Amino acid sequence: MDLGLQGRRALVMGASRGLGKAVARALIAEGVRVAICARDPGRLAATAAEIGAMGLVSDLSAPGAAAALVRDAQSQLGPLDVLVVNTGGPPPGLFADLSDSAWRTAFDQLWMSSVGAIREALPGMRARRAGRIILITSVAAREPVANLMLSNSLRAGLHGLVNTLSKEVAGDQITVNALMPGYTLTERLEELHLDEAKLTAQIPARRLGRPEDFAAVAVFLASDPAGYVTGQAIACDGGLLQSI
Repeated sequence: MDLGLQGRRALVMGASRGLGKAVARALIAEGVRVAICARDPGRLAATAAEIGAMGLVSDLSAPGAAAALVRDAQSQLGPLDVLVVNTGGPPPGLFADLSDSAWRTAFDQLWMSSVGAIREALPGMRARRAGRIILITSVAAREPVANLMLSNSLRAGLHGLVNTLSKEVAGDQITVNALMPGYTLTERLEELHLDEAKLTAQIPARRLGRPEDFAAVAVFLASDPAGYVTGQAIACDGGLLQSI
């Protein structure tokens, strides 16, 4: 299948490792010119050199950083055809243990960075009447995971943003979708100190996801053939979710 991505321009946020890196690599394999961002200059430079992307240093939790990142990417690549919003997960914690500061930091990191990046990228997409916006969220946005209060709460709200915004921009031939990873073999899984054997037992596919599994779905959503898919929250989870 010709995905129609050759020569397109994409920004993949939070892509020095894990799912973001896998998505960026898969887009590059389809002939997309890709910029990636991360906070750590050293790791960003190493990843950019490894996969053939342009690296842009950005701390997405800082006010205005996401919008500035999109401006920087467009000044170097040209108008974006694809925006992949990926900010990584906030720290775990129970409600009783989370301060106002923790909530504000997570809100800036997850919510406002998404809003800022999309707001900056949309005018160009609307002018060209074409664009793909993909938000990487989590299955926790649909079925909450214990001890992930911040992620459960804020990512669910992002799904409301995705669905509502998709209606506003569909007439401009722009799609907006959320992509929900399940338990996937990334550094994030290690950081949460989850028992891989117990997780695998919960998954109908009887294995953890690979970043490449997730990236394949993201690339399809970025493609021409996916032009009629919008406003959706799509799971790549091996059948983990129980909800319909």
